[in-house]
Amino acid sequence: MIVVLDPGIGNLSSVRSGFARAGEETVVVARGEQWTALAGRGDVCGVVLPGVGAFGDAMFQLRASGLLPVVREVVREGRPLLGICLGMQLLFGVSEEHGMHVGLGVIPGKVVRFGQGVKVPHMGWNDLTVVRPHPLTEGVRRGDYVYFVHSYYAVMQAEEHLLAAATYGRYTVPAVVAKGAVCGTQFHPEKSGPVGERILRNFIAMCHAWQAQEGEKSGV
Repeated sequence: MIVVLDPGIGNLSSVRSGFARAGEETVVVARGEQWTALAGRGDVCGVVLPGVGAFGDAMFQLRASGLLPVVREVVREGRPLLGICLGMQLLFGVSEEHGMHVGLGVIPGKVVRFGQGVKVPHMGWNDLTVVRPHPLTEGVRRGDYVYFVHSYYAVMQAEEHLLAAATYGRYTVPAVVAKGAVCGTQFHPEKSGPVGERILRNFIAMCHAWQAQEGEKSGV
């Protein structure tokens, strides 16, 4: 089972439908105390952090809902986590959206707005260039198309965390990132057809592998 975090910053129905199509059950957690009750059961194999809206508002909601410590706990224990769209941007250190806002700081870099020369928001289908192999992008090929909706993008400080990129005008957009078991997609895999479903299935496989490894550690 995968937990979808709901601090009030995303449309969860499409995310949950995407995972259902990929064959995985999800449960929504909106408060920190809900996570505490679930996490000890042993059947939660991964976490998804979706999001739409503004970066600063999202960080405020994570704190207000008690989910910020949950995210930090998940990262610390190595449980697979997938940030989607704004959820991916929150993984970075800082954002310039409507002022300077501190993010989760899992992946080095900052989030900035597209400048002149392109239509904002970047909305629609864009092809991917996979730059390094990773379990999350297994089976994704150069030129596969996915669906984007965003006005801000990440400027990365550590290229080893970049898995796939997209070109939008003169901008290179980090489209898939990962550090350890923490992953993110700037696009919406749940709205990206067979390619997006493949990525969700890959994430599910990562979650189950982690769960099996934890079971071996505990002797279950």
